Amino acid sequence: MSPLVQQILGYALLPALGLSVGGLIAAYVRLTIKLQSAVLHFAAGVIFSVVAVEVLPEVVRLHNPLLTAVGFGASIVLMLVIRRWTESKETKTTADPSQQLPITFLIVIGIDVFIDGLLLGVGFAAGAKQGKLLAMALGIESLSLGLATATSLLKNQLARARVISLLGGLAALFLISAGLGATLLQNVPETVLNLVLSVGLAALLFLVTDELLTEAHIAQEPAWLTATFYAGFLLFLLLGMIV
Repeated sequence: MSPLVQQILGYALLPALGLSVGGLIAAYVRLTIKLQSAVLHFAAGVIFSVVAVEVLPEVVRLHNPLLTAVGFGASIVLMLVIRRWTESKETKTTADPSQQLPITFLIVIGIDVFIDGLLLGVGFAAGAKQGKLLAMALGIESLSLGLATATSLLKNQLARARVISLLGGLAALFLISAGLGATLLQNVPETVLNLVLSVGLAALLFLVTDELLTEAHIAQEPAWLTATFYAGFLLFLLLGMIV
């Protein structure tokens, strides 16, 4: 393993720990309904900002409309098919709700984590300073994402131990994808990178609009709660400007 890959994996531990710590906080600290909604709003804002600051500009730079359309369209179709399939399974099953996994939600969260890891691995190619700042930014995103994911899973009545194990799996996925970004994607053709990022772009937008914000909205939502979405967006936007 080269020194660069070791350095990238070392900094990748920060977002991985953010996922795990966020999950543990949500699992062991009882959050009010409004606080749960605020966490989900904030995470949605951060991820939407990741799309705007990191993913979308890179897709535009690669400038391959056909591949972008293919990757984006295929990703959306896949997400909708998975959601339809899981919803039909939920209506037919009579199993204990605590044993049911929100599969669509977990898949798009997994894609988000995977894309973040790839971005970190590729980001170090621009320089060590940029890579370190990106690791810090992704650490903040991962903390909010861990909180939001655990909160949503607990609302689905999953057992605490199962939620913690799932967050641990997502943290491991981040480390794996960061390693792939640091090795394989450094030398792949730009067409492959364009396709990967286009798939991730659609999945991240789906995660924000169809999962996090859907879970976040509550009756009689106060203005400060809605503002947490924009706070999350602004936070990562400012961090992206620093990077």
